[in-house]
Amino acid sequence: MSKNLQLATFGGGCFWCTEAMFRELKGVENVVSGYSGGNAPGKPTYREVCSGLTGHAEVVQLTFDADVISYNDILVIFMTTHDPTTLNRQGADVGTQYRSVIYYHDEVQKQVAETVVKELADYFDDPIVTEIAPLGIFYDAEDYHQDYYKNNTEQGYCNAVITPKLAKFRKLYAEKLK
Repeated sequence: MSKNLQLATFGGGCFWCTEAMFRELKGVENVVSGYSGGNAPGKPTYREVCSGLTGHAEVVQLTFDADVISYNDILVIFMTTHDPTTLNRQGADVGTQYRSVIYYHDEVQKQVAETVVKELADYFDDPIVTEIAPLGIFYDAEDYHQDYYKNNTEQGYCNAVITPKLAKFRKLYAEKLK
């Protein structure tokens, strides 16, 4: 059976949180943590991105089967599982590398992203500041960032931040989980 595989790329703060959630969705075939949106030459390192000097955001790139889950649904889940109203910050993570951003792969994705952001605006007390931009170069993050939550569940950040976020996500989107 052939699949209708597509890519989606976005950042909603720390990529460890975002990756952990999207790995659990039906129709999501793969999730890669990485960096995009920067202007420094060459492949950036985590340390360079964390400095805030490269202009890159921490992002995830999903490979998903559009016959199982739509790009629209993925974006709604993305927009409702982080705070799209805080500029360059998610919780205690502060800096341009933690910005809320949707990198579209084509004009259809751009239109869907603009529509979803517009439709969700009334659900938030503050204006949505999520950037919508064309995908430039996507760089895979270092190997130790891939599957970070699964491999480091007992780590302090995972326990304090990711575990509660996953619990909320699982409750909100139970019917969409694998």
